[in-house]
Amino acid sequence: MKRVFFLIAAYVFVGLAIIGVFLPGIPTVPFLLLAAWCSARGSERLHRWLYSHPHFGNLLTNWEEQGAVSRKNKTVAIVMLVASWVFLYFTLSSLWVLGGITLIFLSVSTFLLTRPEPR
Repeated sequence: MKRVFFLIAAYVFVGLAIIGVFLPGIPTVPFLLLAAWCSARGSERLHRWLYSHPHFGNLLTNWEEQGAVSRKNKTVAIVMLVASWVFLYFTLSSLWVLGGITLIFLSVSTFLLTRPEPR
């Protein structure tokens, strides 16, 4: 039963990660990391596919082995955070919600910028 749960969760997280590639405001990397973790417990086939994927594989390997994020991925993530924030600035009416989102985005940006780059 646990294996089925992890398999379903892995596919849900892969789907969310793919959606995050195209939609600002939806993070890709955290969902991808969760997908890798769940697939290791639910589907060896999906786990191998993630690590051999031309785009996702390097990101996962760099993170697992070195805790590293490439400069390109950092740049894309921060540009998407800024674009999402600008969109939310013009669409949200609550300054409290915008302030909370701003703190989250700043925290994520700080975390990304403090990660080493892969060797």
